[in-house]
Amino acid sequence: MTSIAIKLSKINADIRDAEIDAQRKLSSVQLLAVSKTKPADDIIKAYRAGQRQFGESYLQEALLKQQELSCYQICWHFIGPIQSNKTRQIAAHFSWVHSVDRIKIAKRLSEQRPCNLPPLNICLQVNISNEQSKSGFQLEELADAVEQVSRLANLKLRGVMAIPQPATDFEQQCKPYHRLYQAVTALNIPEMDTFSFGMTGDLKAAIAEGTTMVRIGTALFGRRLV
Repeated sequence: MTSIAIKLSKINADIRDAEIDAQRKLSSVQLLAVSKTKPADDIIKAYRAGQRQFGESYLQEALLKQQELSCYQICWHFIGPIQSNKTRQIAAHFSWVHSVDRIKIAKRLSEQRPCNLPPLNICLQVNISNEQSKSGFQLEELADAVEQVSRLANLKLRGVMAIPQPATDFEQQCKPYHRLYQAVTALNIPEMDTFSFGMTGDLKAAIAEGTTMVRIGTALFGRRLV
């Protein structure tokens, strides 16, 4: 086994153990491998070890990887900040977008999604800790945003994404995720089945509070190059 394969096995075991601790159904949490800044060879190693979902943040880098890895059945997720001039290519080349932080961006993605592709899976980015340095919808804006985005024909609203302020205490890690989970479930929209939150440092808290997709990069591929 390669080093990446060994790390992938451990991460999946950690997810499984956290599911058991939280009394969650096994395999209810998916792993999104964050491959931004990592070479295509690393993605291939993870793919051969069973990983299929990969997250990228830098559009031009991602497009080059997609071209190089076109023979692999990879599900590509865009997880980075979205500039208006990048929406056309994002809409055409990804299956998921986690970082929809404005209605304007959602509308552009819907308008620019090629008609030969299925609706684009999206998550609304929520600024759950109300940080000025981060973009995203405020929690009190979420219901209105959901209503507007749900009307866009070429998008499939799957759920929410959040990156709260870092915390080392388990209870403090749980609090923002708990608020977000409760807010989304109160909307009572069955199609919103995805909670994209949790990384290496708060994996257990995220799983305890209902995440369905955790984003892991460094623990799998090593430190980012940039």
